[in-house]
Amino acid sequence: MNAIVQGFPIFLLIFCRITAFFVVAPIFSSRGVPNTFKLGLGFFISFLVFLSYGMSQTIVPDTAEYVLLILKEILIGLMIGFVVYLFFAVVQTAGAFMDMQVGFAMANVVDPHTGVSAPLLGNFKYMLMLVVFLMMNGHHYLLSGLMNSYQWMPLDNELFGRLLDGSLSEYLIRVFGNTFLLALQIAAPLVVAMFLADVGLGFLTKTAPQFNVFVIGIPLKILLGLFLLILLMPGLAMLFDKLFTIMFDSIEGLFGIVQGPPAGQ
Repeated sequence: MNAIVQGFPIFLLIFCRITAFFVVAPIFSSRGVPNTFKLGLGFFISFLVFLSYGMSQTIVPDTAEYVLLILKEILIGLMIGFVVYLFFAVVQTAGAFMDMQVGFAMANVVDPHTGVSAPLLGNFKYMLMLVVFLMMNGHHYLLSGLMNSYQWMPLDNELFGRLLDGSLSEYLIRVFGNTFLLALQIAAPLVVAMFLADVGLGFLTKTAPQFNVFVIGIPLKILLGLFLLILLMPGLAMLFDKLFTIMFDSIEGLFGIVQGPPAGQ
């Protein structure tokens, strides 16, 4: 009974970080995943982490300090999930850029994973990205990285100190900027092609004013956009693989910013 009383505060801290990650991280935070399953999965993963890591911890804080520790663990879980979410949002942002150029911007659909309106091509690419991620067992790597986060960011980490000196905020802003740049790079081929199509339609309007550019241009841009999308489809798997590599490197960078690598690494 004494062991349970001593270990429960540590287990609760582990449970807070892991469940906070499930609230934000893609796939696990989907509306299609029942909340009971999320809590159950979080409980069993927390139990495994507690058996492998938490048994050696001897944190016995007072009430006020323990509240700060809970807040710290929730923030860490949310930050890890937020970094993962940013890279999944890259394809939706790129799809939004494509939709604006092709003419699908008014045809948003409801994303079943989040329940909000999403761009048509962005939602299509997001579904493909989820399929590729699950095929490569990316969710297993996410769970493994979450469990290994206690080697990089133990319960007595320096999160609040990194928040005060601005290094953590600077890193998150830089990751956000990089994901926006990646979205522009993914959408660049189709956006540039649509821009050249607009230039060509502009020359057509000047040379042959009798043609109604609005009647000709809209279906022409849709056909051209779908044709280019078909050409780009074979390269999406390699593109997603590179995106996942950058995502896991960014998560590792977040671990290093908060606490640094464990001893011997």
